Amino acid sequence: MSPIHFTFASAFMLSLTGLALNRSHLLSALICLEGMMLSLFIAIALWSLTMNSSSCSLAPMILLTFSACEASSGLALLVATTRTHGSDQLKNLNLLQC
Repeated sequence: MSPIHFTFASAFMLSLTGLALNRSHLLSALICLEGMMLSLFIAIALWSLTMNSSSCSLAPMILLTFSACEASSGLALLVATTRTHGSDQLKNLNLLQC
């Protein structure tokens, strides 16, 4: 495994670990999700560069589009949660209280 592949794999795993273990605030969970998406984007972009094919070059742009949609919906949920509950702490959220 090359150092570049190890770097992106470790960045993805650190983001996944942060998402699994740090469940105090919604903002920290969203930042961990963005870290995972960005490491996947860079890994797929490098993969399409090494393959040297024009059919694989569209995949990173599609992933980046989905990542932008995920970020905007996450920020909308964060704003709505903060307005209704007063904070973004995940322990205060109760789905049965809608």
